[in-house]
Amino acid sequence: MTRSSGYPDASGLHIRPMRQEEIALAIDWAAAEGWNPGLADAACFATVDPQGFLIAERNGAPVATVSCVNYDAHFAFLGFYIVRQDLRGRGYGLRIWNAAMAHAGRRVIGLDGVVAQQDNYRKSGFHYAYANIRYGGTVGAPAISQAGVVPLTAISSSAIEASDASVFPAPRVAFLRAWINAPGHVGRALIRDGDLAGWGVIRPCRLGYKIGPLVAADRAAAEAVLSALLAEIGDAELFLDVPAVNRDAAALAQHLGLTPVFETARMYTGAIPDLRTDRVFGVTSFELG
Repeated sequence: MTRSSGYPDASGLHIRPMRQEEIALAIDWAAAEGWNPGLADAACFATVDPQGFLIAERNGAPVATVSCVNYDAHFAFLGFYIVRQDLRGRGYGLRIWNAAMAHAGRRVIGLDGVVAQQDNYRKSGFHYAYANIRYGGTVGAPAISQAGVVPLTAISSSAIEASDASVFPAPRVAFLRAWINAPGHVGRALIRDGDLAGWGVIRPCRLGYKIGPLVAADRAAAEAVLSALLAEIGDAELFLDVPAVNRDAAALAQHLGLTPVFETARMYTGAIPDLRTDRVFGVTSFELG
């Protein structure tokens, strides 16, 4: 199946790219599933690949959503795969899934899949890489020295992009610019010995705040940036998504008093990208990677 040419199929299902303002619908559906999206996510997500957000409609009403954003000629990321609860089990999900896969073409595709769907994703050619664990809880900023911590906006975009390239499979310049500067988002960075040792962004969500990305050379750098970010919000509910393979990241989350509340499987088609997961102390987003 390819993407809709503008006409419904035999069942009356019409699949098309979302208009930019319709991405908010996918965000709302994700919130209803308990995924707790950020308040400014829709505008940021639209910067990557507007044609990669698909909606399925029947009789003019939304039935299902999915995104498969093409970052470059080699990599795409899939998310927002949701069928309306009252219409599940009718094959609509498979049809919009196939449309998303067709949009990616021959690219390697990544996704963060809930545990219950891992077997289905394997059947579609995805291979398990590692688990991502969401930690949550109410914490205050730890008493860590803020020496060397500066606003993320003071760091050159080239330095941020170079750091991000070690932890993400494709360039995402426009997305990072939008993410760092979105309303309500706060970024901090640690300069150590003249180099960028760590950086991160905290954003308001439907419930509390999330930190992501949080990229650091080591746990000490991650803790300094995280402390600076927490100082911006006071005592508030916090969520931090960390790769389970990064034991220092998990240990830091647990040291803060956060506990596991959710788990996904990072999976890829094709070769699993060779990334520095030891530097990932906070995943940017389960929807866009």
